Order: sequence, then structure tokens, then C-alpha cells
Amino acid sequence: MNRARRQAIFERLRAANPNPTTELEYRNPFELLVAVILSAQATDVSVNRATPGLFAAAADARAMLALGVDGVRQHIRHIGLFNAKAKNVVEACRILVERHAGEVPRDREALEALPGVGRKTANVVLNTAFGEPTIAVDTHIFRVANRTRIAPGRTVRQVEEALERTTPAEFKRDAHHWLILHGRYVCTARRPRCDACTIADLCEAPASVRDPGRARATSARRGGAGSAVARKSSRRRAVGPSSEEVDGGG
Repeated sequence: MNRARRQAIFERLRAANPNPTTELEYRNPFELLVAVILSAQATDVSVNRATPGLFAAAADARAMLALGVDGVRQHIRHIGLFNAKAKNVVEACRILVERHAGEVPRDREALEALPGVGRKTANVVLNTAFGEPTIAVDTHIFRVANRTRIAPGRTVRQVEEALERTTPAEFKRDAHHWLILHGRYVCTARRPRCDACTIADLCEAPASVRDPGRARATSARRGGAGSAVARKSSRRRAVGPSSEEVDGGG
């Protein structure tokens, strides 16, 4: 994909959503950090159901540390992996209190030193809380970047580096939000909504992705072992990285 097409894609995404942001509900960097830790391998909807009560009980790192693992667990027990996440949140708060005066650091290395925080979570916090032009790659962005060919890569880190390298500077702060929302609601995993896509004519996805039903019918007519092998290969490529690679540790 060339520079002009990337520029046009981001211009259209910006026109459709000039002020994108995360769907996680938060009021300050601390609440965002906790929410993103909780969101690993969970939906934003489930996190948003849990955090109002949690933050009412503990509004900052010191209060969360005092609440303890059992207290945190009671508020997040309907979220996947809640036991491990409760421990991570409390231990992260311990480090915030002991090393950072209870404040969320504006530094990647310090963020990644917190339990439950990986590169993706650090990028989200740096971008959304502090306005840094970082691009956090989750499973939606990984899919969109590869499917559209805007920033193809075999791993999450390769896609992140490709996006950092090729995204025009004027779009970098918001690129993460545009791409994740596009992947969540339009360029979905099983059946992309190409008829509702604002960048469909700029997308470089193959016809088999744009119209999977037609591709399956064509493959069935052809038959044979070769078609079965091709289908298996296509499914492997569509799956992308493991959930641990995308979501593990934030």
C-alpha cells in the first residue's frame, strides 16, 4: 500500500469520527490503567460494568492497595481471569505507592514494570491518558492492518512497528482508536461489513475476504484436496496471533 492510499484511509476515518477515544470508562490516568489491566481478554462492556463500583470503593492507588485482593475480587468476579487480575491490580498499586507517590508514571519502562501491564497496555495509557502518539495493537488492529494491507505483519510487534513507521504524523495520536473501532464494528473477524465500510474502495483485502460466501461457493464447485488445503491455510492466516500474544499482560 502506498503513502497516498494510507493518507486517504486515515482522512476518511477522521472525517467519520473526528474525536475518537477508548470505550473504557475512566476519569483519570489511574482509573484508565486499572481498566486496561482488567480488559485483557475481556470486553470493554464487562469492564465498564465492574469499574464504577470498584472505583467508588477505591478511587486511587492507596485506597486500592488498602482494599486488597479480596476486596478487588468482589467487584470484578464476573470478568475473565478475575483472580489473577485482582492480584495484578493490587500489586501494581503497591508499586505505584512505593515508587511513584501513587501516581501513574508517564514512562513506558515504568509502566511495563507494573504487574499485568505489557507493551499494549503501556501504549494505551501513554496514548489515551497522556496524549502520546503511540499505537497499541490488539486483535482488532492486527486483523485490520493485515486485512487492508495498511500495515501487514506476522506478529503484533511487526504490525505496531509498521504502523508507527508508515502512519502520517497528523494521524498517529488517534490511529489506534480509529483502527480498533473499525475492527470492532465494521471490519469484523467472521464477516466484514464491506457494504458499510467507508474505506472499502481503498482496502487491499482479497476478494475471498470481501465476499467469503462467494469464495466458499467457488471453492466448493472446484472441489478436490487442493481446495481443502487452501481453506485450512486461509483459516490459519485469518486467526493471526494467539490471544496471549495480543492480550496477555495488557
